[in-house]
Amino acid sequence: MNLAALLTVEFLGVAMVFARIGAALMFVPAFGESFVPVRHRLAFAILLSLALYPLVPIGPLSLSDPAKLIGSFAIEITLGIWFGMTARILLSTLQFVGDQIGLTIGLSNAFSSQLGSFQGGTMISTGLTLGGLAVIFATDLHHLIIDALLLGYDVFPPGRIMPGDLAQQMIRAAGQSFYLGLSIAAPFYVMGLLANLGMGLAARMMPALPVFFVAAPVLIAAGLLVLAMATPVMLREFAERLAQWLGLLVF
Repeated sequence: MNLAALLTVEFLGVAMVFARIGAALMFVPAFGESFVPVRHRLAFAILLSLALYPLVPIGPLSLSDPAKLIGSFAIEITLGIWFGMTARILLSTLQFVGDQIGLTIGLSNAFSSQLGSFQGGTMISTGLTLGGLAVIFATDLHHLIIDALLLGYDVFPPGRIMPGDLAQQMIRAAGQSFYLGLSIAAPFYVMGLLANLGMGLAARMMPALPVFFVAAPVLIAAGLLVLAMATPVMLREFAERLAQWLGLLVF
């Protein structure tokens, strides 16, 4: 094999790895956030592809069969997008919880730009999402993400795709995200129910009292107090569920 052919094979191999890694890093939490410059993400994806290329089972590639090569690239991009989007669905748990908390304690109109999303969100959902990203780096979950990307080649070999399994795993992740969000926000539902019940009784006993203006600050203060006490538990539960899902690809 001459040098030109060897370089072509090696370049196609790195490009095949980059197709999956780069697509995953577009959406995966911590690495694929919208506030991270695109050039930085692109440079990191290229360096990570070069580092992981000797470790992945990529066979010899050539330009003799362009249709097969294009199909393989399409499959790798699909797998990368699936990995990133599924992890992003798990991260959306914190956004859902923040929106529910804001609705319960009366801060649903405190809008701000939502991190990692193309839409707006409440200040609470933005704060929880930023806390979740900080926990990912603080607990070295970003190392587990890279391990999952590497060892995912054992679960999904290059050039092979299982649409049924991908759809099932994504639906399971969405269900788990919704269930986790409801379980984390449950204390705020109870607090909101009791607070509104008390406001209703006060309105019945003292019709002339402006209950809303009196009780709204109390509801907000109580909600923020519960939020301050429950945030560590919420972030820990999110990190454990994300690590559990990543562990399915690593172990």
